[in-house]
Amino acid sequence: MIPLRVSSDGEDAPEVYLLDARVCGLEPAGLRERARRLSAESGAPFVSRSYRYPFALIGWHDRELGIDLERIGPCDKAFADLICTPTERADRAVIDDPDRSLTSLWCAKEALAKVLGDALLYEPARLESPVVWPHQRAGIWRAARLIVPDSHVAWLCWRSATSPRSTTATTSSSPSQPGRQVPVLRDESVLDLARS
Repeated sequence: MIPLRVSSDGEDAPEVYLLDARVCGLEPAGLRERARRLSAESGAPFVSRSYRYPFALIGWHDRELGIDLERIGPCDKAFADLICTPTERADRAVIDDPDRSLTSLWCAKEALAKVLGDALLYEPARLESPVVWPHQRAGIWRAARLIVPDSHVAWLCWRSATSPRSTTATTSSSPSQPGRQVPVLRDESVLDLARS
């Protein structure tokens, strides 16, 4: 189990670990079981896991968190159209290195959707990726790119314990979950949690 350092500007960040099945001599089912066991043993009220064999990424915290790990693979224009906001599609990194950039955008959006409650409730092309958040912060939400083997990308999102700093991204109550704070898109429309 390899601890991953989370850059958090001095804020209490989640604990995150990378498991490598090759080091542990585990098959996919054994890797999943080990990740579940370690998560349970943490005793933390919030845990998140992601798997891309031979790796598993696990994290825990005293507040909500979401993590995602993805293998970098070929990404075409159809995938970009499916997951990107118009601003993200125009980003120079997406144009110059589409496979790595689009995989990272997708991974960050998956981590964000997990911390917000249910990744299946979000339309990726309407969800602004934490990759583009100023200072990797949007209101009460924080994000961090994790350092993992070069063939993969990983992102962590979590609920901050501190008051949000002023950024161009803001938060608002969700229409489908009153009182739940969610990032607002730059065009000021609130994320629609009921649409996918």
